[in-house]
Amino acid sequence: MDIKKINNLEKSEFLSIFGNVFEKSKWISEKVFKKKPFKNLESFISEIIAIYENSDYLTILEILNLHPELAIEKKLTKNSETEQNKANLKQCTPEEFDEFKKLNIEYKKKFNFPFIIAVKGKNKNEILGYFRKRIKNSLDEEFFEAKKQVKKIATFRLEEILK
Repeated sequence: MDIKKINNLEKSEFLSIFGNVFEKSKWISEKVFKKKPFKNLESFISEIIAIYENSDYLTILEILNLHPELAIEKKLTKNSETEQNKANLKQCTPEEFDEFKKLNIEYKKKFNFPFIIAVKGKNKNEILGYFRKRIKNSLDEEFFEAKKQVKKIATFRLEEILK
């Protein structure tokens, strides 16, 4: 998709295409829509990422909490479903499923948001390894890491849409 096409999209089309770049956070796409027209794809991408990055702590926390719990959440957005399927998170053994369930509960209790990782290019064993490691982080470290992972997920989703 080129910048001319993006600039010519009606609001409803724009939101249906870009509304879930940040998980269940259509308001980001609504804000970026108001900044049209964009000079080029880079400026469009910069704008959408900047809205997220410049959000305050509580807004980021809200966005983090809109993400699903890996491997165990049943109701997923189309994007999350595709991403988790490609990482084989739906093909967990009973033991792996139990470990994901246990880690998700402990993590959420400790940090007050779900474990977030950009799963693209990773498999369930790598993801479990990151999960086991990151659950030992401090709140500040993990908030920063989760925020970074959300940006990575959004970037991957944008790349997928724009190719």
